[in-house]
Amino acid sequence: MGKFLKPALAAAALCTGLLMVTSASAAIVCNRDGDCWHVKARYAYRPEFGLVVHPNNWRWRAGERWRWREPVRAERGYWRGGIWIRF
Repeated sequence: MGKFLKPALAAAALCTGLLMVTSASAAIVCNRDGDCWHVKARYAYRPEFGLVVHPNNWRWRAGERWRWREPVRAERGYWRGGIWIRF
């Protein structure tokens, strides 16, 4: 029984580590228009996109005007002028 338990525990530890890496890379991205959305990975957005990347636990303060948007499918891109721009 011991020879089966060790590989199972090792696999569980590996999966837990992978989940932590994935969740640690999640972020919130906001644009100049006040749109914000969640991303699963941090991309290297070009400065001319006018985007700000925040930690995944970021929240706007009372009185600030932001709105949540959902990314279109799982495509890489960003919101601009109410339209999802793919890259």
